[in-house]
Amino acid sequence: QVQLVESGGGLVQPGDSVRLSCVGSGFTLGLGLYAIAWFRQAPGKEREGISCISSRGDVTYYSDSAKGRFTISRDNAKNTVYLQMNNLKPEDTAVYYCAAELICYSDYERGSWHWGQGTQVTVSS
Repeated sequence: QVQLVESGGGLVQPGDSVRLSCVGSGFTLGLGLYAIAWFRQAPGKEREGISCISSRGDVTYYSDSAKGRFTISRDNAKNTVYLQMNNLKPEDTAVYYCAAELICYSDYERGSWHWGQGTQVTVSS
């Protein structure tokens, strides 16, 4: 059974840092054959693709909202992808999802993503 499980979310204060993890299991030949993207969805807002990393980890993409503060990385030996988020702001409050596809898309919504269940990040003082 193919599964993606996110973790690392929680309640943090503005300016804090958080590292989200996405662990994959059940993928034929391993998570390392798949590009992984992070999405987020805030209450009342549309889902937003914020970052994507290629299967080998050599190419990364960031949305304007993530650029400069978020870093995506992966450890294929651990079937894990990370999203390091620094200098968090209240507007970063959302449910964060990781998703797998064969490649990254410039238009995130084009992909036929396999989704995790999400992890809540709340940024509040």
